[in-house]
Amino acid sequence: MSTYVDAYMSVHDGESDGSGIAGTLADFFDLDEHGTDVRTEVLAGLTTFLTMSYIVVVNPSILAAADGKPGIGVAGLARPEVVSMLAVVTIVAAAVATLTMALYANRPFAQAPGLGLNAFFAFTVVGALGIPWQTALAAVVVEGVVFVALTLVGAREYVIRLFPAPVKFAVGTGIGLFLALIGLQEMNLVVQDPATLVTLGPVASDPVAVLSVLGLFVTFGLYARGLRGSIVVGILGTTLVGAAVTFLGLVAPGTVAPGFVKQGAIALPELFAGVRYDVSPLAGAFVTGLSNVEAFSFALVVFTFFFVDFFDTAGTLVGVGQAGDFLDEEGNLPDIDRPLLADAVGTTVGGMLGTSTVTTYIESASGVEEGGRTGLTALTVGLLFVVSLAFVPLATAIPLYASHIALVVIGVVMLRNVAEIAWDDITYAVPAGMTILVMPFTFSIAYGIAAGIVSYPLVKLATGRGDEIRAGHWVLAGAFVVYFFVRTSGVLTGQL
Repeated sequence: MSTYVDAYMSVHDGESDGSGIAGTLADFFDLDEHGTDVRTEVLAGLTTFLTMSYIVVVNPSILAAADGKPGIGVAGLARPEVVSMLAVVTIVAAAVATLTMALYANRPFAQAPGLGLNAFFAFTVVGALGIPWQTALAAVVVEGVVFVALTLVGAREYVIRLFPAPVKFAVGTGIGLFLALIGLQEMNLVVQDPATLVTLGPVASDPVAVLSVLGLFVTFGLYARGLRGSIVVGILGTTLVGAAVTFLGLVAPGTVAPGFVKQGAIALPELFAGVRYDVSPLAGAFVTGLSNVEAFSFALVVFTFFFVDFFDTAGTLVGVGQAGDFLDEEGNLPDIDRPLLADAVGTTVGGMLGTSTVTTYIESASGVEEGGRTGLTALTVGLLFVVSLAFVPLATAIPLYASHIALVVIGVVMLRNVAEIAWDDITYAVPAGMTILVMPFTFSIAYGIAAGIVSYPLVKLATGRGDEIRAGHWVLAGAFVVYFFVRTSGVLTGQL
C-alpha cells in the first residue's frame, strides 16, 4: 500500500513542479491551458477505448470472407487465420491514426476502421460488384491520399459546399439502416423470401436466432443503462452462452459456437492454431490492386469512400467538439484541418496495411464527457490498442452472429441523425429520403449517395429555387446519371 501511495504522490508532485513523466505530459499536451490533468485524461482515454473496442472483433468479422459471404480471402489460409490478420491490421491502423491525432492534433478524438464503409467494402464492392479485394484496398489508399492532399491545400470549405446539405445529413441514417439489415440477416432474424424479398426468420426454432435476440436485447439494455463497453460485454456474453449450450450438448457443435468448442470439451489448441500475426499477405496488397483498375468504376468507389469518410469525420469532430466546448462562436472547431489530416493519414496507412477506411469515432464523446480535453486522452486510447494485440485470438473465437450484434446496435443509434433533416422543406426531404431509402434496398452506400445527389438539383429547379444550385451540383448529378446509364445498360457488366 505504501508503495502505491509513494508512486501516486511522486506522479502528482511531478505535475505540480513540472518534473517527472506527468510533468512532461502536462507540458507537451498543455494540460493546464485546457483545465485538466494526467489522471483525468488517462481515465477519459480508458473510457473511450472501452466504448469503441468492439471494432477489434467486429471489423475482421465483416471484412473476412466466409462460406457465402464476400470479403477478404487469402488463398491457402483458413478463415480464422484471415480474421486474426485483419484483427492485427485493425489494431495497428487504429493505433497509428489515434496516436497521430494525439501527437499532431492534440485532440481527444479516437480513430479506427469505420462501421459502414467496411460493410460497403465487403458486401458491395467485393461481393455484389465483383471487384477484387486488392483493388478495393487500392481505392482506400487513393481516397486517403486525396483526403491528405485536399486537407493540405486547405480545400475543406470548398468540398463542404460542393455536396448538397440534405445528402450530408441523411448519409448517417442510411448507413444505419444498411448496417442493421446486414446484422439482422447474419443473426437469422431477417431471411430471404421469394414473394416479399425478406421476411422474419424462424426465431423460435433457430438456435442462432434465439441467442441473437437474447444477446441483442441484453446489449440494448446495457447500452441504455450507460455501461461503458456495453457492446463488447454483449458480444462476449452472447459468445459465452453459445459456447456453454454447445459444451452441454444442447446444440450441435459448430452451430452457435466456434469449432474449438465441442460437446463436453474445449480444444484450446485449435483456437491458437488459427492465430496469425504475420500480415504480409495483406500489407501492400493494394499495389497489386492498382494494376487491376477500370478507371470509371474505380473512381466511383474512391468517391464513395471519400464522401462518407470526409463528412462522417467532419460531423463527428464538430459533434464531439461541441460536447467538449471546443467550438468557437461560429460553431466551428478551431484548427480542424489537423484532426482531418490525422484521419486521412490513418485511412492511407490502414489501406496500405489491409483494412477499410479509418474514421473518427463518435464514441470519443464518452471520453470527452469524462473530462478528456487533449491529445493525452487519444494517446491513452492508442496505447491501449497496442496492448490489445495480445488479445487477437479472441477475435477468431467470436461467431459471426454475435459480432453482428454491434451492427444492429450502432445502426439503431445512427438513426438519430434523421432529426437533423428539414423534412418540412421538400427540397431537403426528397434528396434525404432517396439517400436513406436507396442505401439498404440496393445494399450500397454509393447508390444512396448518388440518388440523393441526382435528385437535389432537380427538386430545387422544380420548386423555382434554381439560384440555390451550384455548378458543382449539376456536374456531380450529371456524372451519376451517365454512370447509372452505363452501368444498367450492361456496358460495365461485371464492374462496379
